[in-house]
Amino acid sequence: MKIRIAFALSLAALPFAAPAATTDLPSRAYATLDGRRISEVAIDARVARLMAANNVTGLGIAVIRGGKVVFRQSYGYADLETKTRLTSGTIMYAGSLTKATFAWMVMQLVDEGKIDLDKSIAEYLPKPLPDYENFSDLKGDERWRRLTMRMLLNHTSGFPNLRFFEDDKKLRLRRDPGTRYGYSGEGFRVAQLVLEQGLGIDVGKEMQRRIFDRFRMNDSSMTWRDDFTGRLAFGYNEQGERQGFRQRRVAGALGSLDTTLTDWSRFLAAVVRGDGLSRAAFAAMIRPTVFIDSPTQFPTLTDARTDRWKAKKLGYGVGWGTFESRFGRAFFKEGHDDGTDNYAVCVVARQSCILLMANDNRATNIFVPLVDELLGPIGLPAEWEGYRP
Repeated sequence: MKIRIAFALSLAALPFAAPAATTDLPSRAYATLDGRRISEVAIDARVARLMAANNVTGLGIAVIRGGKVVFRQSYGYADLETKTRLTSGTIMYAGSLTKATFAWMVMQLVDEGKIDLDKSIAEYLPKPLPDYENFSDLKGDERWRRLTMRMLLNHTSGFPNLRFFEDDKKLRLRRDPGTRYGYSGEGFRVAQLVLEQGLGIDVGKEMQRRIFDRFRMNDSSMTWRDDFTGRLAFGYNEQGERQGFRQRRVAGALGSLDTTLTDWSRFLAAVVRGDGLSRAAFAAMIRPTVFIDSPTQFPTLTDARTDRWKAKKLGYGVGWGTFESRFGRAFFKEGHDDGTDNYAVCVVARQSCILLMANDNRATNIFVPLVDELLGPIGLPAEWEGYRP
């Protein structure tokens, strides 16, 4: 206890340091994948140094070993201006971790025979995709009929990431569906439409029932809840500017989830254990069905190609990226927005993961050393993801 108190005082003395870490798990040490024993005090010290050196406002970390959360700590501030501390129960924006959460639910529907990943979405929609107002830009392009749920969720739809980034703000197929990886939030919009219009599913309510209720994710929601007020992590961009917390009123598969470190680490542990899915569905979710040959993930739809990632077998499954780590098959997902950067990666055979949730874009500068030191040097495709190696 004296060591922890002394460490807390040393943190407070740092120029941009986090206050003492907050945890909801017993203090303990655990073994990394490469066999090192690492203590909570050592983790706290390393995280404090990295955060201070990179001016990171707040960061939550959870480590999963053998399918169980063995470490969960929050560091820094949810709101720097008021010096409100970040905790494992602070409401944080999940960003595109939403996509992986949604994809897990889709795999439950696959298990139940309600949807086939490889059937044309035209077989589910009661009318042609361009007849829906939000997709009317696709009129005259019959290639939409080639789209399948798998293509929408493994980012081979051919859509841009977001139509907002197009010069004319219109949605179009920039490639033939199924031909090559290109990250696309628009693909997830279409996937949500298929469930809602084709299967009559309310995505927000279904995710609440199948995921949040099931895994006791009591502080997670696809839409804003009034009880989140006063419990929020405000974001900080690369310049350290405070960002507002958007109150999303409509569920969106591409990224409307609000959650906490406790909740999403609980979900991630369940995912790597295979809870709630058949073995076949879990295997299909993390099996790469497209291999990636782009130099970096962003910008999307680049014509540039490289063989650099072949050795890692970098690819995409259903909602999750995949690669071969030093310890076997791994799957991962990022979650980015202005003032938010999250990262999750799991090694399947060891049922081991790390989850990093930050309310500061500068945190991406420390993701690689944190994964290497706290989980193990698994060999991330860091440069492809836009992280410093």
